[in-house]
Amino acid sequence: MSLPVVYHPDYVAPLPDGHRFPMTKFKLLYELLLSEQIVRPDSTYTPQFPPQTWLELVHTPDYVQAYCQRTLDAKAIRRIGLPCTERLVKRTCTAVAGTVLTAQLALKFGIACNCAGGTHHAFPSYGSGFCIFNDLAIAAKVLLEQGLVKKVLIVDLDVHQGDGTAFIFRDHPSVFTFSMHCEANFPSQKQQSDWDIPLPIGLDDDGYLQILAKSLPDLLSEVKPDLVLYDGGVDTHVNDALGKLALSDRGIYRREMLVFTTCVAMGYPVAGVIGGGYTTDIPNLVYLHSLLHRAASEVYKAKI
Repeated sequence: MSLPVVYHPDYVAPLPDGHRFPMTKFKLLYELLLSEQIVRPDSTYTPQFPPQTWLELVHTPDYVQAYCQRTLDAKAIRRIGLPCTERLVKRTCTAVAGTVLTAQLALKFGIACNCAGGTHHAFPSYGSGFCIFNDLAIAAKVLLEQGLVKKVLIVDLDVHQGDGTAFIFRDHPSVFTFSMHCEANFPSQKQQSDWDIPLPIGLDDDGYLQILAKSLPDLLSEVKPDLVLYDGGVDTHVNDALGKLALSDRGIYRREMLVFTTCVAMGYPVAGVIGGGYTTDIPNLVYLHSLLHRAASEVYKAKI
């Protein structure tokens, strides 16, 4: 059996012409994974549209209703940075359900990955930074509500701090938030995660991986989670339009291998989401996102 992967065609929602970062990457990512036999159709799982009660475990009913009914005001839409269209509402909600399903599959198989997810800038009552609903937070809350886990660790290695996630779980002992991010980058006002590691501009592969390799085993030993939710944003890449770190293709792959091998070796199931990545070179961006699944597949095959 190949790596369990979550994908849904509704992850793709067309944006108006001229939008800086197209969303075709989700479909192209899945097609690349299939073509290179990193995943197979029979190991692909399809999420269903989620109940509104899931969204309201994290977000206020007024915000959920306004977004889903497309009545958000212009200021709120500008803060998100994405339009509020019927197709995008469907994509957003389906992607949230995809991360919930990915987390459930990780508990069953030890490792699972989503072809979307990582919307960590969404706060309870508003969206921000291309993030509408916080899928990581919702997945953690749903699994806790379902009694499938008692302790969740969110490992956020996107180049930007997971400020929405940190805020949501600031007084929630069942969820531990870890964010390793570029210090001088969005958001300008950081929140306090349970453990933040701010990184200097221009940090390269070796410097980055040394910090992560030193921190991750201690983090897992301290938290002892029932599940790790991993945000593997590739905006840490040296050529990313919105990132200020200097990881190479190889460096990102080594990072993914480090996360998956460490979690599995220590006995912790891990669910991966793709996180951020911002470049107009879509084929290259898709390849970078595929590194999450490539590494997870290697570790999964060795595991079974």
